[in-house]
Amino acid sequence: MTWLKNLLIQTIGLRGGVFFCAMIPFIELRGSIILGASLGIPWWQNFIISVLGNMLPVPFILLFLRWFLEIMKKTRLFGKFARWLERKAEKNQDKVDKYGFWGLTLLVAIPLPGTGAWTGSLVASLMRINFWKSLLACFIGVLIAGVVITLAAYGAVGFLSFLA
Repeated sequence: MTWLKNLLIQTIGLRGGVFFCAMIPFIELRGSIILGASLGIPWWQNFIISVLGNMLPVPFILLFLRWFLEIMKKTRLFGKFARWLERKAEKNQDKVDKYGFWGLTLLVAIPLPGTGAWTGSLVASLMRINFWKSLLACFIGVLIAGVVITLAAYGAVGFLSFLA
């Protein structure tokens, strides 16, 4: 993570690095808040930058994923993967239908690997959930995850600085 931190700081600055990090799948807000805390960015700035960075790709995923999957399905290289994604989404259709908006919100809010705004957007798009409902569910989930991770990151940083 040190190489990533140095690359981001040297090319786009501290806050730009945090913003960019929040957009990266699997790292997302969970990693960007930890990065921002380690760089000494005030918690409230880090929170806002990370939430905005994490939410930036969401509308694009919601709007264009189905179209992109249709193109992928026509290719030899990515066709299998696109069909696998659709089967996986269809397999979980009952769960999404059962829990709906709050299930999607919770999926995004849980601060664990494999969850987050990217996953929530993918699921919502593949399940054809209403754009505005999906966007709101992802936003609320990102806010919840952001609060949890910010408390954890800045609590830990504060504790470690107290020991020094």
